[in-house]
Amino acid sequence: MNVLERNNVKESGKLDGQPMLFAHGYGCDQNMWRYVAPAFEDEYRVIVFDHVGAGASDKTAYDRKKYGDLAGYAHDILEICHELQLADVIFVGHSVASMMGVIAAKREPELFSSLVLVGPSPRYINDDGYHGGFAPEEIDDLLVSLDSNFLGWSAQMAPAIMGNADRPELGEELTNSFCRTDPDIARHFAEVTFKSDNREDLAQVVAPTLVLQCSDDILASEQVGRFVSDAVPNSTFVQMKAVGHCPNLSAPEETIDAIRSFL
Repeated sequence: MNVLERNNVKESGKLDGQPMLFAHGYGCDQNMWRYVAPAFEDEYRVIVFDHVGAGASDKTAYDRKKYGDLAGYAHDILEICHELQLADVIFVGHSVASMMGVIAAKREPELFSSLVLVGPSPRYINDDGYHGGFAPEEIDDLLVSLDSNFLGWSAQMAPAIMGNADRPELGEELTNSFCRTDPDIARHFAEVTFKSDNREDLAQVVAPTLVLQCSDDILASEQVGRFVSDAVPNSTFVQMKAVGHCPNLSAPEETIDAIRSFL
């Protein structure tokens, strides 16, 4: 199977420039980067893609065993890099894709020059001495709700995740993005996402790393963002003015400026 077709890989910008690989989060597709990625086209080789099961990816390639943990998605990221013969990669991951990038960088550290983690969380469930934001039963209830009424869950959760209640069009866009996802894949991906634990992977990241932390993020609090930054050896923590979990949509200019300053 052609890797580039499988993941609907698109390239733009300076094709002989340093590559920037943008990875989207849960319930989304590469379109979520449309306000951010083009800002780097003058200087960088910009690459966007869809995770298998999302967007215009080849959904027949979805394998529940392979994608039963985030390592399967990290494997795809590495395959894309190898297929395009990339080197010195700047990886930009949003939400759960941040941890996919962490796993990929742990496996092949020589491939990545830097990581940008937007709203990262290595574990969403609270643990002894760790506050991920959710009790185990809350995640179980979330998954039950997904099973019983996916469209209703999307309509309720997406605006809360987006934040920016004064800009309802943003919550509506995320709701529509969720609703375009196959419900079975979305449910499985949700379980993989919200039950993942990648805390031990963080210390093995050697590339310089930017942690972009939004305010009032119900999925990844400032406490979680600082945990990530403290655990990654060579990291920079930036507290953004943007609110919610998706600054790539709600505050693209601030997101672009933060990434530029880091690079």
